[in-house]
Amino acid sequence: MTEIGYKLSSEEHGGRDLVRYAKLAEEAGFTFGVISDHFHPWIDEQGHSPFVWSVIGGIAQATERFKLGTGVTCPTIRFHPGLVAQAAATSAEMMPGRFFLGVGSGENLNEHVFGDRWPPADLRLEMLEEAIEVIRLLWEGGTKTHRGKHYTVENARIYTLPDELPPIYVAAAGEKAAKLAGGVGDGYVGVAPDKETIETFNKAGGRGKPLYGEVTVCYAKDRGEALKLAKETWPLVGIPGELGQELRTPAHFSQAAENVSESDISEKLALGPDPDDHISSIREFIDAGYDHVFVHQIGPDQEGFIRFYEDQVLPKLL
Repeated sequence: MTEIGYKLSSEEHGGRDLVRYAKLAEEAGFTFGVISDHFHPWIDEQGHSPFVWSVIGGIAQATERFKLGTGVTCPTIRFHPGLVAQAAATSAEMMPGRFFLGVGSGENLNEHVFGDRWPPADLRLEMLEEAIEVIRLLWEGGTKTHRGKHYTVENARIYTLPDELPPIYVAAAGEKAAKLAGGVGDGYVGVAPDKETIETFNKAGGRGKPLYGEVTVCYAKDRGEALKLAKETWPLVGIPGELGQELRTPAHFSQAAENVSESDISEKLALGPDPDDHISSIREFIDAGYDHVFVHQIGPDQEGFIRFYEDQVLPKLL
């Protein structure tokens, strides 16, 4: 049976609210959460970007059964993979059996901020593969040294390791990334009900591994209000191609979003209070092969969304 999770959008909410929403989601019947890891929001209108590892610590203490993972962390530029290895190990130690590390090749939006060069896509995947190797090396315990093409670790030891190491799920949207994810990941994270990409992942060694899919929706009291809110707060769904990885600042995303129309958004999202629309969007991911689907609610009314799903959506899916 497919598990239904809740997306904790760090771009739209502060740390205290994210902790509170995670607890409410657990109580409502969502079995897991996925929290975004950004330095910037996508656009200024979203308004937030707390440090994800601090928020995870709060969620660890506020919840009891709720599983949680990053969706996703880039362990290659802004963070050295050795630091991610330590942060994820601590998170897993604080949430025994409840934490997973989601990783991806990142976006220029977040990774250029300390003056680092933004590499081309093939190099980013090469860096990601080595970063995962470094993380797993340090999780073996003991003192480790790694001198690779992109990263150096010298005489490093992570002393606080969990009894159960967290799985590493790899985000992928294209063929090359899906092959990498299938070969080195413990699972897959995707944002589209794309059967072809999932099959590429499966053929590359991913068959039988967990598949996590993110579906974006906007619940509101009526469809028109939801459409207006989605266009103002999350026009990203209408920005095509590789721009999401290449644009450098929230201002650039706002400029790109000027070309996004309401029809671009209405064609891609479940909008408003009809539970059947939300269920249909989720089932697209289930039919594509995902065994875990997490739902991102656009906008400030997270409590209303959680109640709506508890009463009208989850009972029809679980």
